[in-house]
Amino acid sequence: MELILDRVTKQYQNKIAVDRISLRMHPGVYGLLGTNGAGKTTLMRLICGILRCDSGTVALDGMDVSSEEYRARLGYLPQDFGYYPEFSGMDFLIYIATLKGLAKSQARRRSAELLELVSLGEMGKKKIKTYSGGMKQRLGIAQALLNRPQLLVLDEPTAGLDPKERVRFRNLIGEAGKEGIVILSTHIVSDIEHIADKVLMMKDGQLIFQGEWQEGQGNLEEFYLEQFE
Repeated sequence: MELILDRVTKQYQNKIAVDRISLRMHPGVYGLLGTNGAGKTTLMRLICGILRCDSGTVALDGMDVSSEEYRARLGYLPQDFGYYPEFSGMDFLIYIATLKGLAKSQARRRSAELLELVSLGEMGKKKIKTYSGGMKQRLGIAQALLNRPQLLVLDEPTAGLDPKERVRFRNLIGEAGKEGIVILSTHIVSDIEHIADKVLMMKDGQLIFQGEWQEGQGNLEEFYLEQFE
């Protein structure tokens, strides 16, 4: 499995948000770091096909980002995920699963399985409007996993999670990275240190670092902060 970005560029009026980025990704967890305005969210939206590249291409195993086959292999949790407050957690997951093409019985079974996986099994019948911020975030993670994606893109997924939940999340993402490509964007550098196989660091729309971060290279957070002083 291979995700290829070839000279991907996106510009908003006078600002180049993503500047000729080329990458080859294989199964594993990729931690994406960068300050606000670095281009992280734009890059992830290009990878998910929500935005169109001004130039360059995005393809997974030869399938273009605009194709249905590509979307069928994709799971995405945006930073600001929209919920239906009157839905129960279970009904919400079944609804999203149906949109993703799962059969009704399969959708119910998979939804129940994922509610347990993100420790929301007892909350499945309760309305989302009663959920805490952390619970909503866990529900968002569950919906991203519904179709067993080969490419999983997560924008600030640990926002609102307490330390115990973050550890559980790290384990979950570590497992997902054994079989697929996971791209994880966060401001929490320690999450990247714990679970990312490779680090991607963006500044002004460009990648300023990509590769494995070895202990001998020093403290990742210190290096990260130095780049944006």
